[in-house]
Formats: sequence, structure tokens, C-alpha cells
Amino acid sequence: MRIGYFLSCEEYTPAQLIEQARLAQDAGFQGLWISDHYHPWNDEQGQSPFVWSIIGALSRVVTIPITTAVTCPIQRIHPAIVAQAAATSAVLHDGRFILGVGSGEALNEHITGERWPSAAERLEMLEESIEVMRKLWDGGFVNHRGQYYTVEQAQVYTRPQTPPAVYVSAFGPKALDLAGRIADGYILTMPDGDLVRGFREAGGGDKPVQGGFKASWAPNEEEAVATAHRLWANSGVPGELSQVLPSPKHFEQASQLVTPEQTAKAIACGPDPAAQASFLRQYEEAGFDEVYVANIGPHYAELIDLYRKEFL
Repeated sequence: MRIGYFLSCEEYTPAQLIEQARLAQDAGFQGLWISDHYHPWNDEQGQSPFVWSIIGALSRVVTIPITTAVTCPIQRIHPAIVAQAAATSAVLHDGRFILGVGSGEALNEHITGERWPSAAERLEMLEESIEVMRKLWDGGFVNHRGQYYTVEQAQVYTRPQTPPAVYVSAFGPKALDLAGRIADGYILTMPDGDLVRGFREAGGGDKPVQGGFKASWAPNEEEAVATAHRLWANSGVPGELSQVLPSPKHFEQASQLVTPEQTAKAIACGPDPAAQASFLRQYEEAGFDEVYVANIGPHYAELIDLYRKEFL
């Protein structure tokens, strides 16, 4: 199982994200995930730079692969524009760029004032958006009149030799079927072996499966849990709330139902390598090909150094 590093745009400035990427590559991490958000999950996290600007800057700093985890190409940005952004990113990274996509959250996508579609409708939009992007990556002028998108005489001129791979994030059975049918790989943020097997049986076969989890390094476990709970209690918000709540304030309200004890179970906390090993082992046993760890809080250099010494 390959181990990568997850850049959280919700929590860090552009300069900090670039520094983390450089440190991660130097430590031996084998790839990068990067989140694509318009808003952070809560005001305490406090950041949300434009992901495509960061990806461009990263091309001058690292040579390890990078995957968006994940971009929603259905509403906030038209898929024809995402296709151009992904193609340019793939050129900048010499083909080492993967477009991870999903059906999104209202938190980021409702900002243009459009109605937030149902889950089933968003999956239909996601499938058509992937069709649009792949047409554009094939070259030539594209005209598309679909159920959700129109593209008129558009051509992406700056393209990599090989079109970007598209990995799909999926949790429910309908989304899992979509990922198995059309994705080049699968993205998941829980160590669920049943979902991994479901993807492979739905058509995914031996395509790559990526996962990710969060870690909070601090000099002691108590401080690490407190930092994780202050910044990322939203990780414990259950069910479909993460897809439908429209603002950071709503996530702050919902996160009040999450206890520090729940956060401590959901996030690898503290300086002990055994806590990290426990999470890594869960993903390995579930059949993941790659796993990406995200730091929480100010001690990202210490977490990266721990991985350098213990795992990489």
C-alpha cells in the first residue's frame, strides 16, 4: 500500500500547503491529495484557497503525483472549465495529475444561487460532466447538448499526451455502481472493505483504490484530541448532513453534537506511532492501494517527520 499526504485547503494558507507538499515529498510520501473547497467546514479552520492556483504552484515544488480529493464538476464550475483546468494541471505535472471527482456538498456548490439538486440528480449530473470532460480531452471542437450541460464549439488546446485519469468518490450503492462503470479509480474516506469489494465487483476490477484519514500530532494525546476536536469535529457529523448543510455556521451547530471522545476515535491523535499504524493497518486490511494522511493543527512538520522515521 502506497502512503501519500493529504493537503487540507480548508485549514492552511497557500504558503503552508506548498511547504507541507515539499516536506512530504522530501520525507518519502508517494503522492498528494488536495481538497477542493469554496468554504472551510467551519470558521475555526479559517482558509479555502482556490485549488487550481495551488496545484499550479505545486508543479514547481514537487514531482510526486497529485489527486484532487475531490472536485465537484457539476454546479459551481461548468465541467468544460474543469476539463481545461485539469488538462493544464496534467501538463504542468507531466501527466502525474489525477482528477478526483464527486457529487459535492451544498457547502461549496450552492454559492451561485442555483437549487441544490437531490442525490440521485447529482449523480446523473456527475456522469454527464465526466462525459463532457472526456470529450474535450480527446481533442477537436466539441458540441454537446445533454440533459444538464451544453457545450458549444469548445476545444481544449493545452492537453497532456494522455487524458487525465478520473477517480470517483462514492459511498451509496448508486454512486458505487457509477464508479465501477466509468471511473479510472475509486476514492473513499473510510476503511470499508465491503465498499472496496463492491467497487471491484461493479466493474472496477483491479483499478486503483485510494483512501484517506486525518491525524493530529501534538506533544501529548490530550492536546492532540483538543486540537482535532476544535478544528475538525465536523468529521463526526453523521449521514447526509455533510452533503446538504449550506454554510460553515450550520456545520458548527451540527458539530456541537459530536463529543471529544468521538473525535478521538475518528482521528489518529498524539505523538505515538502506534496510533498512526492502527489507521494505516485498517486501510491495508480493507484492500486499499493507496492511503493519504492529513495533518490537523500547527504541527505538520512533526507529523511528517514521524512518518519519515516510522513508515516511509
